[in-house]
Amino acid sequence: MMDNGKAMAQEDHRLTALEFLEASDREFEAGDHLQASEKLWGAATHAVMAIAMQREWGECRTHRAMKNAADRLASEIGDATVEAGFLAAEKFHKNFYHDEMEGYEIDADRPKVHRMVKRVLALTNGGRE
Repeated sequence: MMDNGKAMAQEDHRLTALEFLEASDREFEAGDHLQASEKLWGAATHAVMAIAMQREWGECRTHRAMKNAADRLASEIGDATVEAGFLAAEKFHKNFYHDEMEGYEIDADRPKVHRMVKRVLALTNGGRE
């Protein structure tokens, strides 16, 4: 995690993505869909930040920059999993604020975010699925 206000390193983003992915599962299990939703969003964005740093695409400091990086990666590797997972993560981010996802949507979209995060992290240096 971040240390003394310094910018996070690629490995920090990778580890944070994994931590948020696991935390989201615990939150869903506990019935806290709002916190779980935001942690899925956090997992996806930290995975994207890790790959963007590795590929020297610059910092992803805005939602738009992260979306662009996810789209760029999906295009470069020819893997729709990345795009679908990021779109699902955006739905969870919105859900955190509006609590409007139905149970069937959560069930359908959670695995998409998990696959996306694991796929992206597998591409980072030191990444493991």
